[in-house]
Amino acid sequence: MWLPKLEYDDQHYSESERKRLRCFIVRSLPLHKAHVIESLRLKLSNSHYFKPQVIKWIVATAVSRNVLELDISCSSYPEKLNILPSSLYTSKSLVILKLGDWILLDVPPMVSLPSLKTLQLQEVVYSSEESLQRLLFNCPVLEELKVDIWKYDNTRNFTIIVPSLLSLSLFIPFDYGIDGLVIKTPSLKYFKLRVHSSSSHYCLVEHMPNLIEAYIDVEFPNIKSLIESITSVKRLEICLEVLYEEGIVFSQLEHLKLCRCKDCTSNLLIRLLKDSPNLRVLDLYEMIDHYYCGIIPWNPPSTVPACMLSSLQIFHWSAYSGVPGERDLAIYMLKNASHLKTVTIWSDECDIPELEMLKQLAFSSRASTTCEFMFD
Repeated sequence: MWLPKLEYDDQHYSESERKRLRCFIVRSLPLHKAHVIESLRLKLSNSHYFKPQVIKWIVATAVSRNVLELDISCSSYPEKLNILPSSLYTSKSLVILKLGDWILLDVPPMVSLPSLKTLQLQEVVYSSEESLQRLLFNCPVLEELKVDIWKYDNTRNFTIIVPSLLSLSLFIPFDYGIDGLVIKTPSLKYFKLRVHSSSSHYCLVEHMPNLIEAYIDVEFPNIKSLIESITSVKRLEICLEVLYEEGIVFSQLEHLKLCRCKDCTSNLLIRLLKDSPNLRVLDLYEMIDHYYCGIIPWNPPSTVPACMLSSLQIFHWSAYSGVPGERDLAIYMLKNASHLKTVTIWSDECDIPELEMLKQLAFSSRASTTCEFMFD
């Protein structure tokens, strides 16, 4: 017999309701005779009613009933919340594990999670730098991994070596003192990397030949192996603090979304256009929580990139302001992209007080006679 999904969330409960909820869980959970619990979701915010030992008992009980999915977060609790029983790390049934909010990940020497396919660790606390690596090493069929580092954690070196991994999301916050990053995931298809720490550190990312989509938002300077690892990507969203080295080719890249908030945006755009011979779609936009400096100094390349003469069909520009550098870039795209089918420009009226700026684009010469030009 299977139990349905069990969900306990006290974040919107009164004090008396929290007390009743705790009593209900403690009394009812042992009475269930099911051999398998489909999922257990705990969203707890009050340490007075749900002590760490009570939470650990709940989790241990679920593990003993061959739980398939665990989703646990404990906000407003003290740091390093030790609530994970040792039996969790040897569960044969667990397929999905999601942990958040300062839960202590104290991985024992004996670990075996043969069925785990999805792992999410959002602002947990690692007992040592080896904890994450040891855990991942013992997840032989892991396919999806999401790791958001807590800004007060002391881990400085991150090693992610998972041959089976298909999807990886890693976030390292602003001013976090990272010393080293190693990623070896040869089967990866979806890659999201956000490193907002600008300090220089060791970085080794091995090639991902099956990569389909990548979201890269990094501020550290030594990006050589990172950029070389994603050359097989088909869809790329990217924001870089520095320009990557010449000689790299994105032969399969079809859709590029470039964040325009950095000083190097103009040069980065030129290089990406040159290095992406089969590009079909180009978006200029701002990533979430990124802020445009207001200037794109446009110095056109000496030769027109190959993709503009053969494959580029769609050009989108969000938050167009019409300043001279932006206007020059837009006119260049219209004048040289001979296979364009659609150009769409979004702008705020307050950014462009005079429609004359837009008219200059609408009536500028176009290399493609079939190009449809739209303002929004």
